[in-house]
Amino acid sequence: MRDLSLHILDLMQNSIRAQAKVVGLTVQVDAQGMLTVMIEDDGTGMSEELLARVLSPFATTRTTRKVGLGIPMMAENCRLAGGDLSIESELGKGTRLTATMDSRSIDCLPLGDLPGTVTTLVTMNPDKPEFTLKCVSPQGEMAFDTREIKEALQGVPLSEPEIAAWILSSLREEIEPIFGGVIL
Repeated sequence: MRDLSLHILDLMQNSIRAQAKVVGLTVQVDAQGMLTVMIEDDGTGMSEELLARVLSPFATTRTTRKVGLGIPMMAENCRLAGGDLSIESELGKGTRLTATMDSRSIDCLPLGDLPGTVTTLVTMNPDKPEFTLKCVSPQGEMAFDTREIKEALQGVPLSEPEIAAWILSSLREEIEPIFGGVIL
């Protein structure tokens, strides 16, 4: 994959397939340039057996194919960029994936279109799960929560074209000052 937003899209799809009610994404860059991407959900979780082999490309819960490359590819990109990937999961409680990398490394993938990725996830899954996004860097921070938007819209679906365009525009406006010039 050519950027982190595509990895994030793929990994958050795992949370959706795990029937999560809430999927949270945190993207943070510290003052030393270390980038952390954390995806948390309250989905079905993974058994200890699956968790032990999830970094293998031959481990997948999908029935449509025998390989699962999303997590192993993200783990390899983290290692190439001086970081690592860890996963914590408990059956019936959910999963937390934490990926770290040095954003100053030549091997660190660019963030990509994070606003577009989040907007796609929200508009393609307008009813459930709920999505949260938190972005933090030395330049500032922002937070996004579909529950707050749904409350304000009073029943207007998030998949409405005007709403989707507003979400995309708002996310771009909020994220650019936080990560612009750092990892974009």
